[in-house]
Amino acid sequence: MRQLISNKAQFGWCLYDWANSAFATVILAAVLPVYFASLVPASGAELFWSSQPVPATALWGYTISLSMVLVAIVAPGLGNLADRRGWRLRLLVFSCLLGSLATCGLFFAGSGQYLLAAVLFILGNVGFAAGNIFYNAYLPDLASGHEADRLSARGFALGYLGGGLMLLIVFLMIQQHTFFGLPDKETASRLGFLLTGAWWFGFALPAFVWLKAVPVTPGSTFSLRTPRDYLKTFADLRRYRNLSRFLIAFLLYNDGIQTIIAVSAIFAREELGLGTGTILGCFLMIQFVAMPGALLFSRLAGRFNTKRAVMTSLILFTMIAMYASVMRTAVEFWILGFAVAVVLGGSQALSRSLFSSLVPKQRSAEFFGFYAISSKFASIFGPLTFAILIDLTGSNRFAILALAIFFVAGIVLLIGVDVEKGRAQALEGS
Repeated sequence: MRQLISNKAQFGWCLYDWANSAFATVILAAVLPVYFASLVPASGAELFWSSQPVPATALWGYTISLSMVLVAIVAPGLGNLADRRGWRLRLLVFSCLLGSLATCGLFFAGSGQYLLAAVLFILGNVGFAAGNIFYNAYLPDLASGHEADRLSARGFALGYLGGGLMLLIVFLMIQQHTFFGLPDKETASRLGFLLTGAWWFGFALPAFVWLKAVPVTPGSTFSLRTPRDYLKTFADLRRYRNLSRFLIAFLLYNDGIQTIIAVSAIFAREELGLGTGTILGCFLMIQFVAMPGALLFSRLAGRFNTKRAVMTSLILFTMIAMYASVMRTAVEFWILGFAVAVVLGGSQALSRSLFSSLVPKQRSAEFFGFYAISSKFASIFGPLTFAILIDLTGSNRFAILALAIFFVAGIVLLIGVDVEKGRAQALEGS
């Protein structure tokens, strides 16, 4: 497959990170979780499967988990379709449309409509996660070696900047709603969701123009994926021992990372009693610190190697989870946010580039579909564990401390990954 190495293609690829990171910051991390909690009655949500009202924190965890189940079901088939039919670009466009329209639809989720908000969030998160399958699959065609580390880090850095700017706009709209002629913070939040969806689609357009359609894999056909086909693909993954080991490690530690991102805002509101302004201000700081943090870890990878840099970030995340379980004040929440910001971008960017170097190029979208399963299907268990532990123990702090287990398990598995052998095997399989 010819390399898609034009400067425009690389910039367009990075710009898509700028575009969809608005969803990650405003919807997934900072604004919607707090707004969602305000929609749920103080006594809890009445749900058909529970004999007792479900707290807002637990309902949010269940909602995230359900969206991840849907992504896990469709991800391998979508990756296979992208490779076999050469539909990577058109599926990226479709995913973006689904996610951005659902995000805009959150404007209509008013007071008490937490179920509508949950459904729209699930659709938006499916579009966000599915789009990342095809977006990430372009990386091996755009760069290789340490250049892939740098390009991945630049993408994340630009994403943090774009996501931070969108969050800043929404933050100002909420805090200064009267200045913008808005009657209250609820209306400002809903308008912020509308703008976030428009931002996502609008800034994704250059990527749709500059990224090239991928040729159909020679001699291959597409068929609907059955459970037997999934098992066959998993069996194929086992041929690449170091790739599959890394995938399992990533499944575990990324679950911890994504859960911390997803529950931190609602944890701060419900457990620490922090106001919306404090929470959003801390998330703004995280976005702008994470940008140089991603570039810093790219440099560390160049000096020491990618695997060691990722392991360093996981050790720091273990310490972060332990600290989060005992923090009490707004100042401590800001300290925690700064620590997360420093390691967040690096861990994600380098994990993506490390995986891309272990993948045979002719099956990149299909294997990145399983990468999505690792990052999304696995992400079912972190929020679900968090929600269940709250239900069983009534303690938000114990639930967040338990996330350290995901990082420790990831470190143990990552130690056994031989990156050089994995890269050599990927070249043999291309």
